[in-house]
Amino acid sequence: MSYPEDLQYPEPRYHGTRGEVNAVFRPADTPAELASPSGGATHYFATNASTGGEFGLYKVEMGPRAGGPATHFHRAVSESFYVLSGELELYNGEKWVTGREGDFLYVPVGGLHAFKNVTDEPTSMLLLFAPGAPREEYFERLAEVTQRGGEELKRFRIRHDSYFVEDFESGAE
Repeated sequence: MSYPEDLQYPEPRYHGTRGEVNAVFRPADTPAELASPSGGATHYFATNASTGGEFGLYKVEMGPRAGGPATHFHRAVSESFYVLSGELELYNGEKWVTGREGDFLYVPVGGLHAFKNVTDEPTSMLLLFAPGAPREEYFERLAEVTQRGGEELKRFRIRHDSYFVEDFESGAE
């Protein structure tokens, strides 16, 4: 493989000369930050706060037959899904594909996507979004706000850069 001579890296953001001691370690046995009634859990590996807004990385565990979000897109963040175990149905904006251990789906900003577990077994994945948005409130309050529904749910989704197709089907946008 050949590489171009004029590689373009982002502008430096660290201007020191010796580096810093600033790494963050998270032991594997750290409990999940969020548990769901369907037997799932969400582990916040990296948040907006811990990465200075560079990216967010969560491990999402879904119980058997656990539904996920309907088709939606983000205006500010890209999202990536890496299947760790089990099978996960992923909507790539065009069709549903079955993701299995080691499979990866990248969704650029504006890309339609969705996911769900349609099997009788649990599944887990890494969810990466960039840049790092403060998404924790979205995951922690989604079930509560979904129960109320209506315009409150739509505003909540938009506040968290989640634009669901169903919210705009009547031509509201």
